[in-house]
Amino acid sequence: MSAIHNAEIAKRASLEDTDILGVIAKEAKQRKESIEAFKQGNRQDLVAQEEAERAILKEYLPEQISRDEIVSAARKVIDEVGAQSLQDKGKVMGKLIPQLKGKAEGKVVNEVVTGLLG
Repeated sequence: MSAIHNAEIAKRASLEDTDILGVIAKEAKQRKESIEAFKQGNRQDLVAQEEAERAILKEYLPEQISRDEIVSAARKVIDEVGAQSLQDKGKVMGKLIPQLKGKAEGKVVNEVVTGLLG
């Protein structure tokens, strides 16, 4: 809740549902990264805490879509904008990311688009 409140303060307006999903997805990603770091540091107490928090956050996110679904959505957007090469990646990502916000990690979407345009 505090992350959402801070995002509203930064934006100086109430957040839309898609913006809230983005904040929750970001918080879940941060927990995932923390879990990995704490595992390397052999801090199981902190791993358990972060996993519990991540589980709660994931309840508020829509189900993650598969890589095949990302590829399908990316191909559709590529056709819509007429993208031909990696130079057109910005056009594709600008339209695709809002469609998949909260449903897929940006890193995976980026990899798919790069693979399709490359």
